[in-house]
Formats: sequence, structure tokens, C-alpha cells
Amino acid sequence: MSKNLTSRAEDYSKWYNELVVKSDLAENSGVRGCMVIKPYGYAVWEKMQAQLDKMFKETGHENAYFPLFIPKSYLSKEASHVEGFAKECAVVTHYRLKNAEDGSGIVVDEDAKLEEELIVRPTSETIIWDTYRKWIQSYRDLPILVNQWANVVRWEMRTRLFLRTAEFLWQEGHTAHATKEEALEEAEQMMNVYAEFAESYMGVPVIKGTKTESERFAGAEETYCIEALMQDGKALQAGTSHFLGQNFAKAFDVKFATKEGSQDYVWATSWGVSTRLMGALVMTHSDDNGLVLPPKLAPIQVVIVPIYKGLDQLDAISEKVEPLVKELRSKGISVKYDKRDTHKPGFKFNEYELKGVPVRLAVGQRDLENGTYEVARRDTLTKESVKAEGIVEKVTSLLEDIQENIYNKALDFRKEHITEVDAYDDFKKVIEEKGGFVSAHWDGTAETEDKIKEETKATIRCIPLGVQKEEGKCMVTRKPSVQRVLFAKAY
Repeated sequence: MSKNLTSRAEDYSKWYNELVVKSDLAENSGVRGCMVIKPYGYAVWEKMQAQLDKMFKETGHENAYFPLFIPKSYLSKEASHVEGFAKECAVVTHYRLKNAEDGSGIVVDEDAKLEEELIVRPTSETIIWDTYRKWIQSYRDLPILVNQWANVVRWEMRTRLFLRTAEFLWQEGHTAHATKEEALEEAEQMMNVYAEFAESYMGVPVIKGTKTESERFAGAEETYCIEALMQDGKALQAGTSHFLGQNFAKAFDVKFATKEGSQDYVWATSWGVSTRLMGALVMTHSDDNGLVLPPKLAPIQVVIVPIYKGLDQLDAISEKVEPLVKELRSKGISVKYDKRDTHKPGFKFNEYELKGVPVRLAVGQRDLENGTYEVARRDTLTKESVKAEGIVEKVTSLLEDIQENIYNKALDFRKEHITEVDAYDDFKKVIEEKGGFVSAHWDGTAETEDKIKEETKATIRCIPLGVQKEEGKCMVTRKPSVQRVLFAKAY
């Protein structure tokens, strides 16, 4: 099996596209800008989904489901929200088809026009807040902590598998609170949940921060985010959590009776991550040989490949391997014993390397005689011979080590690619030649932010949280600045 992958150094974008397709994660569909997530790719997403769902429920959230279609009038109730999404909306205008009278095929039945057009949800704030109006009357009904797993549609012109597609899968949390403080605490909590998931499960180091006003979610008063750095030096927004204030409550007239007996509008948050995380996973760890998957999210954590001549040898190997498979599975490790006779061992080695399986065991006649396994780890491509009696402990510790190693490798890369600059000329040079995050002072104005974006294609990825503030002068205007912000070119 020849991988024939373009190298990252040669063309990073082409490498990414080829890898997603060749490793069986996803492929383009017959609908422009939409993708088919293949079983192997969906298995990774299911693992992500399961862990995130567990973390949401541990923080008190429940799952629900809301309609795919949103009446157009709902979307127009919150002005900044509709302005933010208007250009990305898919609109349903009719509800029936008919055969063309000239026999040329199927046409839209003009008599079946909807009284009000329906928007295919780009996000669900409006339909959810219309619903919450019916659910909330008193402070006793609060907080509402709801999440939904769904698909959304945003009509993108330039698409790329996982990173930017017209339809994508995601989760969106929508919560309602009695106080501003409680809503702010919720928004920040969910940013921290996303950061923990990215770092502890995906092995992707992230920087937590807030967005500038121009980069905030449409309709939000504050957007918290986690930003990751890909191997080509571009940033990727890996998750966002929004404090919505009372904007949607006022737009949809969602009031509650307070403990004191007065009426007040509820306070809101929304937060979400999507299949874009799959793109982050691929681009953070993978190499020119294929995927490198973190063990905690790999559909197959260990693959065992027998090397044999004739069925007698295979039977002898299977007799040794099958109890091992059972023991590893009893410890919660996902194992595949690949004894297909339709492919040679070399093909299988290549296949599982391409698919990023963390640990590969090979066993042949000589291993049977010596009581050993050949153990290969995907992250470093190193091999060693391990005695059969210690193989379970070895595999268990290896999976932990690989998870830690790929995180540290990505962290080291990020450390090397955060550059502090004070002069705009230096900023331009770093953005163009080195890439990565650039830490610089900014005067806080949208005009300066727009100028930098227009001239360098770099945007303010976040105003970092948890770092010591350092007063200085804006690199462009020399006006006072209260702290450094992080710029980067981004996906």
C-alpha cells in the first residue's frame, strides 16, 4: 500500500486534503461544500462526542433537540445576530415539487410557496429563546442548562473538509440564568471545559482568551475562546463560549419573576465546538506518513498483525494472540487483530501507519519461538522487541506515554512560535516569514485592528486570560496599550 502523500513542506494544504481522504476520515460529497464523514472518521468524532457529552453532564447540563428550521421572522428579532449570519443562510421557500408539464423532469411547484420562509439553522439561539419564553416564568425555573448535538448550515463559498464546510456537525449549549454573574461564570466554565478536553484528550495545547469586539459572536457581549496553533504556523479557533447578556431575552421577551417579586429579563450564554476539531487533530499531530492520533481518541488503539506462512502458523499465532486481545479489551483498550488473508503484512503496516493507530504489535513464527512481540509506536516510528509476559503493561504504559509525548511536542512547537514584537515592521516580517502567534501591543481600536488585518491578513486571535498585564505602546499608532494581544493568520 503506497501512501503517496504530498509532504507538509512541499504543500501543507494539499498534504492535509490528501491525508483526510486517504486515511478514510472523510470525502467530498455530491453536494458542493458538504462532506461525507466515513466510518473511521465518524468513530473519532464519536469518541470526541462521548467525552465532551460526559463533561457537559458532569457540569449539570442536559441534552435536548430543537428544530432544523427557523422562521425568518425569528432571525430578524436580534439585529446584530441577523447581520452576522444573513449572508450565510440557506432559505426554504417552497414545500412541494411536481413533474414539469413538458416532461423535462421535476420542478418546484409555484403553488406550494411557504407563507413565511424558513431558514436552515446556522445556529439555534433564536428558535431556542422563543422556546425558553414558554419554559421560564419564575426564578424557580432557572437556571436552564441545555445542550444539543446537531448539524447546522452556513453557506460557505470556499470549503475544506472538516475546517470549513457548508454543513457541519456540532454541539451548541444554550443556558438561561437569573443573574449576570451566574451567566458570566457559565461562559467561562465552558471555555475551561473545552480547554481541558483539547489538552487532555486531543493532546492539543490551547490559549484561553476573549475576542475583540469585531471578532465576537453576532449578538454576544463577550466571547471566550480557545486558540490552537497548527504545524504550518496558522491559528485555529478550537471552541467558543459566549456571554449573551440580556440581548436574546429582550428580543424574545423572556422575563422571570425574581425572588423579590419584580420582573427581569434572563441572562444568557451559548457555547459550541464542531467537527472542525477533527481538522485541528489532523493538523496538530500528523506527519508525512499519515495520521498521528492521540490514544484517548483513536478508534483502534492497538492493532495486532500476524506474520505467517500457511494456516497452521496462523492458528498457532491466533492461539497466543486471542487471550491477549481479550485481556487488553478487559482493561478498556480498543484492539484489532487483523488476520485478513487478502492483504500482506507490509500493506497492513502501511495502512495502520496512515490511519494513525498508536501502537502496532507484530507476531511471527520467530516471535512465537522466542515468546516476544515486535512493538511499534506511531508517534516516533520506533520499534522494540517485548517479552510476552510483560506485553500488557508495556502497551498500557506506551499509550499513556504517546498521549503525553504528542501533547508535549505540540506544546514545544507553540512555544517556539510565539514571538513578542514591539515594532510594526518586525510584526510584518514575523507574520510573513515565521508565522505562529505574535504577541504585540494594540491600542484597542477597531480602526487599527482593521488596518493590520488588511495589510498583513493577520487577525487578533484573542486577548489572553490569566497573563500578567503589561502596559506599553501600540505597535502601529504608538498610543497607550494596557496589555499584549495575540495575532496570527488563521483558518
